[in-house]
Amino acid sequence: MHTEATMTHYMELLATNQPWNLILFMAIPVILAEFIAVTELYILLKQDVNGALKKLNGIAGIIVGLYFLGVFVYLLFNAVIPITTAGQWRGPADVIAVGFYLLGVIPLLGMALLELGLLRKSASAQAKLALHATFVGIFLIVAHIAMIFGMLDPRLLRI
Repeated sequence: MHTEATMTHYMELLATNQPWNLILFMAIPVILAEFIAVTELYILLKQDVNGALKKLNGIAGIIVGLYFLGVFVYLLFNAVIPITTAGQWRGPADVIAVGFYLLGVIPLLGMALLELGLLRKSASAQAKLALHATFVGIFLIVAHIAMIFGMLDPRLLRI
């Protein structure tokens, strides 16, 4: 007997309404975050805290932070709360995938607030650069955890 594998809500979201959900929920935030990560390496290596690339990096940080805040609010009210209320989680992998995806709002919003001067206002340029790099690293970690668990058949982690 062949049983069809189910997918996590994370993967279902990305697979539904092609290509728009993939673009809105994956491509836009990930491309911006990857741009930030790559330019961050250059900025850190050259200690170029005032150059054009740092300005573009900062603009991208503001855009992705505010954009992902919108994604977070949208998914919280249109997916997480309804799925939780209806008891429709598909197992631990499902919860981990969606939870870690949404956790991305913390470092991305932190980056935006830092770039807007609303976080660590009086910190030195070096301290802000270190915090910015930390936010980038945290986002990369939570995003990859979400992707890995999101690709699992959610039945695999059930007891």
